[in-house]
Amino acid sequence: MPRRVFFSFHYQRDIFRVNQIRGLPNMIGDAAAGFTDASLWEATKRQGDAAIKRLIDDGLNRTSVTVVCIGAASAGRRYIDYEITESARRGNGLLGLRINHLIGHDRSADPAGAVPSLLTAHRAPIYTYTDGPSLAAWIERAATAAGR
Repeated sequence: MPRRVFFSFHYQRDIFRVNQIRGLPNMIGDAAAGFTDASLWEATKRQGDAAIKRLIDDGLNRTSVTVVCIGAASAGRRYIDYEITESARRGNGLLGLRINHLIGHDRSADPAGAVPSLLTAHRAPIYTYTDGPSLAAWIERAATAAGR
């Protein structure tokens, strides 16, 4: 069964890396932290914290799994923590996906970053992104573990 997946990540730093994954043929219909482009993110950011949380909440609607993309600077990010907390509250399956080794907008890879502590607290499995078929299996496993 196709899954609606919410991708949580450090937008400014990792959007290029995440788009490499979201562009795969089996990743159709995903949500990416509730927005699709930088202009929407910037406009919402100017409206304040409550507006960003509404955007995230809307992006989480009708999703069954949240994939937290772990880059060099993901741990401790306020909105990533909010996305993990809200995903768990809604009963979404959770998984962490290391993406630091993918090439960024500056054409370089990043060093590995720490795993967000809330992922560890929720005992979410952590994987390193390698290819599309593995990711689909990991997403299905997280959904099943959450009863979704």
